[in-house]
Formats: sequence, C-alpha cells, structure tokens
Amino acid sequence: MEIRSPNPDTVFVLFGAGGDLSRRLIVPALFNLHLDGQLPARFRLLAVDRQDNQAATLAQSYRQGVADFSRRGAPAADVWTEFATRIDYQRMDVTDPAAFTALGQRLSAKAVPATDRIFYMATPPSLFAPIARGLGAAGLARDPACSRIVVEKPLGHDLRSFREINAVLGEQFTEKQLYRIDHFLGKETVQNILAMRFANPIFEPVWDRRYIDHVVVTVAETLGVEHRGAFYERAGALRDMVQNHLMQLLCLVAMEPPVAYDADNIRGRKLDVLSALRPITREQVPQCAVRGQYADGWINGARVPAYRHEPEVNPQSNTETYAAVRLFVDNWRWQDVPFYLRTGKRLTAAVWEISIRFRDVPHRAFPASAGLNTQPVRLVIQMQPEQGIVLKFMAKEPGSALRLRPVDMRFSYREAFNMPSPEAYETLLHDVMTGDATLFMRADQVEAAWRVLMPVLEAWADNPPDDFPNYAAGTWGPESAEALVAADGNSWLTPTLPPEAPAG
Repeated sequence: MEIRSPNPDTVFVLFGAGGDLSRRLIVPALFNLHLDGQLPARFRLLAVDRQDNQAATLAQSYRQGVADFSRRGAPAADVWTEFATRIDYQRMDVTDPAAFTALGQRLSAKAVPATDRIFYMATPPSLFAPIARGLGAAGLARDPACSRIVVEKPLGHDLRSFREINAVLGEQFTEKQLYRIDHFLGKETVQNILAMRFANPIFEPVWDRRYIDHVVVTVAETLGVEHRGAFYERAGALRDMVQNHLMQLLCLVAMEPPVAYDADNIRGRKLDVLSALRPITREQVPQCAVRGQYADGWINGARVPAYRHEPEVNPQSNTETYAAVRLFVDNWRWQDVPFYLRTGKRLTAAVWEISIRFRDVPHRAFPASAGLNTQPVRLVIQMQPEQGIVLKFMAKEPGSALRLRPVDMRFSYREAFNMPSPEAYETLLHDVMTGDATLFMRADQVEAAWRVLMPVLEAWADNPPDDFPNYAAGTWGPESAEALVAADGNSWLTPTLPPEAPAG
C-alpha cells in the first residue's frame, strides 16, 4: 500500500462550524494532529456557519472545546495561538446558492493552483443536498484530484432516503471524492481486527464454520440519550448503531482476506459479506430481531429516568433504545453460523466487544466433575473500556484433583505499546487529507446494509410494541433478547469487563 503525505496546501472547509460535533470532536482532532506534526504545512481551517461570528471568538470557543474533550486536555497558550492562526471564519447561509460563489472567490483568492479542498459537512443531513449542489454550481467540486467531501451519518432514514441523498452527492462528486465517515472504523482496536486476522497464521485455519459456533457483537452504553432526545426519536437504536457501526464490525470479522491492504480491496471484501447476508422477510422479523426501551433504574449507584421521561422525548414514545438482530452469512466460510448483534442504552456497563465463541470439544474425555463446560472457549476483541484481545480457555487448577477452570490470556494495547492511541477522528481526518479511503464506507456498502435491515424497520413501524418500556436501566436488556439466542440453544456471553467495572 502506498503511503501518501498530505498536500502541504490544504484548506479544510467546515460547514456547521459552530455546532457540537465541531467543538467536541473535529477541532480537537485537528489540534492533536497539529501537535503531532501531521497537519499539512500550510493547512487552513475555514469555519462556515450562519451565525454572526469572528474567527477569534470562534477560536476561543474551540480552545475550550479542546480543553474539555481532547485526550490531551487543555492546550498550552503558545501552542494554541499557533494553531489559532490557521482558523478563518465565513458567515454563510448554505441554502442561498449565491453564497457559494462568494465562498469560491474566497478560496481562490488565498489558494495556490494545486490546493486540496476538503469540505466537511458537520450539519444535519437535510443540508447535505443544498451544500453539495452549491459546491457543484460554484465549480468547487470540479477537480477530483483536489476536492473531497466528508459526510457524517445518518446517511438517510431508510433505503429510499439514502438513495436520494446519495444521488445528489453523486451528481456533484465522484465516488472517489466522497468520504462517508463512521468513527468506529477509526478506532485502533477496530483497525487491528484485520492485523490480528491476516498478519497471524494461527487464526486463519480455525476462522470458519468448522470451529466457530457463533459470533456476538456487543456495543453497550450506560448513558441515556443525554441531549439528543429529539434526534433519537427520529432514529432509534437500529438506525443509529446497527445499520452502520455494528454491520461494519460484522464485516471485519467475516470478510475474506484482501489481495492488498488498500481501499478498493478492503471495501470490496466488506461488500461481499453484506451481499451474502441472508435476507430477512417481514414474516421472519420476530424470530430474527428484537427491540427494547429502558425504564427507570439504577446506573452506578444513581437513579436514572426512563427513556420516556428524558428531555425532548415523547411520553408515549415507541422508539427503541435497544436492538438485537441475528444474521447469517451465506457462503462457504460461514454457512449457518449465527452472528448476533446487540446494542442498547442504559445497560449494565459501557462495553464494546466482539466475542468469537468456538465449538465445544467433540468428545468429553474429562468427567463432569472436572468442570470442562463451565465456560465456553472464546476469543474476545475488546474496544471499550479496555482495548485488547482476550483468549479464554480451560486450564487445570493446581493440586492433585482433576479440576478445570476458565483462565484468560490477555493482550492490552496500553500495556504492550505504552503510548496513547489516537482518537478515531484523528485517524480518519488524517486519512481524508492523504486521500486514503480504506476506513470509509462506499455507497454500495451503505445501500447493502440498509437493504438487509429494511424489513425489520418496516415490520416494527407497522407493529408498534405493546410492552415498552420492557427493560430496567442497569440491566442487559429485555427478556426477548434472551429468547432470540435461546432459540438456537445459545445464551448471551457476559462481556469481559475490567475488574473495577460492574459485572451485572
């Protein structure tokens, strides 16, 4: 894979510059790249918003955002001042086509001929189309080699709306110019799934249906909807997490080895997985997917309210805060191996992990008293709160009696490398600047994921739940989720928590 350096002359146009996403994630990531010497030499940040503002005022707000949300904490005054000189501001109404002509004139006035222009849409999806059309009409999308556009999720509310958004983006930008960002894919441990699988020959021989019984992908949160009640009412757990984040994790586990580590190969192998997912019919939805909504309960010793009592949430809301689906990849490697994906808010612990459960031994040579099957052998890829890999297997206890018990073989990124991992947005923004699309979603991937889940969304919309809320905050979710995996003779594997975390 060719490693490119960013163009020394790069302007980063940030639409929605006054919003929460820019302050919490994007600018802190850019500042950390600045500290690490990874920003282009003549990098400029052009902040665009519709509010009356000044560059210096916005820079001060950004500085507080860096202090509050950066992994490095509050910036030193001299270093921040150096970074702040790179920030400009332009007031702009993106629904006014004439405003893009002014934007183009400003960009041209300060640019050398080969300047890279990155347009980042940290805006509601409703503004994607007018921004894309405005950029196209002003000639700012004309050069595929120098112009790139980054769009945040949600990429539509369903398959139809995704196609509408994608059609508008595709009218103005080529696919190679489009970077659909999923911050999960920028996490170090997510990237290292490929390294673990394809750089180590010990895993590949057992990475298939002969040795793996099932796979569980868990993204559990203790938080509620916080300040996002209005957004979450329109989204729900299936759209917000499963359709993008969890499906991408499934792809990394199930994909075939790429010919080369580059964008086309990696994304092509992911599409193969999504294309092989067994379709779910409307009639099959009750056996393949469950939903839940949290009631009040206790989290870390504090009483928390039910979802229907959260700010900006309908008191009779039927929006799911928990979703679990069972999927099958119909190919030679994975035929009939269930993949269970689950996510939820206000669960027992905040933990993100992939658990690969291996098949039981074919013959039990040890007596039942030895305790062979007290815990299944499994490989756990941890993403949060720990970052690492745990192999759980059976070993004999010390002593003369034959007694087996489960033990852990652990790898920790923190302990092994003794250095902090970059935040996901740091990795992804640097990749945008170098033109590396490996960790970004292609249009056909997003469409395939929507296509798989549309029957679930439609069935849920046509059949409102009659048992919401159906799980207490601080638990692992509704009983119906247990029934989902029990139908296959399985049970949810307890996530691998650090010692200080609650076990549930």
